[in-house]
Amino acid sequence: MSSRLVAAALVEHDINAQAFEATKLIVTDETFQAAQPLWEETTERVEARLIPAMDVGVTPIITGFIGATQAGVTTTLGRGGSDYSAAIFAALVDSDEFVVWTDVDGVMTTDPRVDKRARVLPYISYQEVGELAFYGAKVLHPKTVQPILDKEIPIYVRNTFNPTFEGTLIHKEARASKTVIKAVTSVRNTSMLIVSGKGMLGVPGIAGRTFLASAQAGANILMISQSSSEQSFCFTVMDDRAQIVKHAVENELYEEIQRRNVDGVEILNEVVIVTVVGAGMRGTPGVAGRVFSTLGDNGVNVLAIAQGASEYSISFSVAEVDLEAAVTVLHELALETVESL
Repeated sequence: MSSRLVAAALVEHDINAQAFEATKLIVTDETFQAAQPLWEETTERVEARLIPAMDVGVTPIITGFIGATQAGVTTTLGRGGSDYSAAIFAALVDSDEFVVWTDVDGVMTTDPRVDKRARVLPYISYQEVGELAFYGAKVLHPKTVQPILDKEIPIYVRNTFNPTFEGTLIHKEARASKTVIKAVTSVRNTSMLIVSGKGMLGVPGIAGRTFLASAQAGANILMISQSSSEQSFCFTVMDDRAQIVKHAVENELYEEIQRRNVDGVEILNEVVIVTVVGAGMRGTPGVAGRVFSTLGDNGVNVLAIAQGASEYSISFSVAEVDLEAAVTVLHELALETVESL
């Protein structure tokens, strides 16, 4: 309805607009509520139906958030999937730029509901915003950047209610800030699952089977941490999947549990993931030390730590009661040079 109304309004203003249904353009798999685009089929449809219309001057008004299976059954791309839809179309039609109009001024240094001192980041890289989106920042769908990467299309995040403000530019170049850390984000409503046992030492495949069982249980693993002794590892999932994953992993490792090689699977509830992000962390010694000394100085106990090979972020789990304190004290490290980015 809205796409047809917007198209009609534009036509009334002498703009050659036309409404298009995304279900006729984006072909997905059958993972309902979190569908994955089938790129070859989607590209073919965009090239056959959308680009020819644009070539003759049509301004397309396209429904977001939805697609359809190869059989034509409507699917959705997940929460925030309209941004993802727009990114898909921007990439496939070789847009000069991609603008996300939202209800905030841009990508923020942290959640303003946690720390009111949050500021807008004038510039951030694809990799950095991808980390922020995956670990809790709501301004963009976590997959929004994926279709854009190869085309290197600049992304702008701007505010519908403050249209004169420039917002945030997202592009390929990673620019370090003086404080190294640019932003702090968090994921609530998570649980940590711990797999441990003295018999795990040197036994291949335990972790692999655990993560496969988790995937088959429909869980997205947010963070993984393993002790150097190989006698335990932990991983984090959303609360609503924790018990299902626990049972799935215990079924997979049933024989090891019976032989007491594995003690079982323990769940820690009321856990949150906090992530600090910044391109300057790559190759800068002492960043992790500063982060965790800051937390320790402020009485925040860290349960588990993970740092990806990209070195653009450090993630760690803390008790939910420590969320506000952790985010606030780390946000201090990001505030000083935001204006200079």
